[in-house]
Amino acid sequence: MFTGIVQGMAEVVAVHEAEAFRTHVVVLPEALREGLESGASVAHNGVCLTVAAIEGERISFDLMRETLAVTNLGALQVGHRVNVERAARFGDEIGGHAMSGHVMAMAELVEIDEAPNNRRMWFALPDALERFLFVKGYIGVDGASLTIGEVRPGVGERGPRFAVDLIPETLTRTTLGLLAPGDRVNIEIDPQTQAIVETVERVLASRSAG
Repeated sequence: MFTGIVQGMAEVVAVHEAEAFRTHVVVLPEALREGLESGASVAHNGVCLTVAAIEGERISFDLMRETLAVTNLGALQVGHRVNVERAARFGDEIGGHAMSGHVMAMAELVEIDEAPNNRRMWFALPDALERFLFVKGYIGVDGASLTIGEVRPGVGERGPRFAVDLIPETLTRTTLGLLAPGDRVNIEIDPQTQAIVETVERVLASRSAG
């Protein structure tokens, strides 16, 4: 489990490609390497990955076909940076919201509204996820736990959109401050929101059928 509180950024220093498979190597900050062992879970842009090898500050992770297809990790190149978070432990402070590290889809950054002390970003989502969007609800964006500030429903060929407001601290300590329109981010819907919505849908469907 993860909390969506990004603990730092890691630079990709090597990428090894294979058929429907890749290994990428990142340099983890010293604080995030403490007690790290092979087999441990570390979230990269919100994707739960398993430590494959440790060579000093260079940590290797394997990416399977599904991960490459569903997330933005397959587009990473040497020099890119990712948001990282170690798996939560019992007793840790939960400052964000519970996240599984299982990305549901990608969203495209379509608009940026600048303000003196914050930045509003608008993302376009696949239609299937629109029913999980609620103002003041939680959403995971590249591993960062964020609050939805506004929702625009899908109209015609334009899909649903949601906005998040980012303070200077978030822009500084995560890769979200580096995004430009057209970039794609990993999305994880809040598990509690998903469970509630899907339960209500099943109840209503069963009543209609009866």
